[in-house]
Amino acid sequence: MAKKLQRSTKRPAAAAPTSGGGGGGKKGRSRRVSAQVVNDFTIQLATLTGAGIPIVRALTILHSQTKPGPFQDVLADLVEDVSAGTPLSEAMEKHEKCFDRLYAAMVRAGEKGGVLDRILERLAAFRERAAEIRSKVVGAMIYPMVIVFVAVVVVSAVIVWVIPKFQEIFDSFDVELPRPTEILLNVSDFAVTYWYLVFGLPVLLLFLHLVLMKKGGRYRYRIHKLILKIPLLGSLLLQGLVAGFARTFGTLIQAGVPHLDALGIVRDTTSNEVLVESVEDIRRTVREGEGIAQPMEETGLFDDLVCSMVDVGEQTGELDGMLLKVADAYEKSVDRKIEAFFKILEPALLIVMAIFVGFIVIALFLPLMKIMQTLNQP
Repeated sequence: MAKKLQRSTKRPAAAAPTSGGGGGGKKGRSRRVSAQVVNDFTIQLATLTGAGIPIVRALTILHSQTKPGPFQDVLADLVEDVSAGTPLSEAMEKHEKCFDRLYAAMVRAGEKGGVLDRILERLAAFRERAAEIRSKVVGAMIYPMVIVFVAVVVVSAVIVWVIPKFQEIFDSFDVELPRPTEILLNVSDFAVTYWYLVFGLPVLLLFLHLVLMKKGGRYRYRIHKLILKIPLLGSLLLQGLVAGFARTFGTLIQAGVPHLDALGIVRDTTSNEVLVESVEDIRRTVREGEGIAQPMEETGLFDDLVCSMVDVGEQTGELDGMLLKVADAYEKSVDRKIEAFFKILEPALLIVMAIFVGFIVIALFLPLMKIMQTLNQP
């Protein structure tokens, strides 16, 4: 066995791995690594293997260039296992927080076909594209989320602290209050009296929702199905799911992964339960010897264009190419719709915020105007 690489000095001595072929303890202590770090590693490994450098040597080079931390420890484990004769894909499976099933499956296909460098290049391009889409969505959501957060904080502060002061003024002058003012004062009084319900109940419900969503089951499925039915947003998310399915499935087939295995990986790497159920139905039908296009159409998630292109791809033997074309087209459509959606969402949120603030201002100033008129009368 090759000499074990030196790990970070911060790691306790008792945590050292046993042997290169074991890996039982390595998986348990594998810590999560950022997606960008894994993407950079994939590109660098593809470059080194494409230049004809043996995989062990390439991993050793990348390990020596990596800063001390969780990922350097992962690379040390990979070097140790691969040096002991373990396939790279099997060694990566021990670190599922860094390399998911899709990653390991594509590496395994590259090892079997002797085209690991090309598979790594495709995998790097796939991950970069997925990261680009996620970054674009997150970036577009920051401004609306800030607006909502500021609006909630400001309105809550006004209702809890400012409005009760105005109520004392109104009571001291014994003025008849307009209906909007009465509503606002009642809301403020309820919020101050039952603050633990007003502020605690939403937090509790959110926590319960997150727990149930993480647990999975029918609740998670119903929520995902409900989200897909939301006007505008549902169709946008559905197109994103179709694009992700086509990109992942097409990339796996292009890498030489069998259709059934590829569908299983797509199912296991999909976060939406509705799509998970649909992919499992497709996989079950394909296992019985049927084609892919017909069960895709029966799920109701894929439109006629996608099913027709998949059908043509099956007949011509270019299924991977057709799926990647579908992914390209749908990703461009999603990009345009995301941009348009958030352009509409931002002014809509400002209008809603202006309506709330305007109602509060009018409800508070109507009685003040009556008080001023009363004071001006002789």
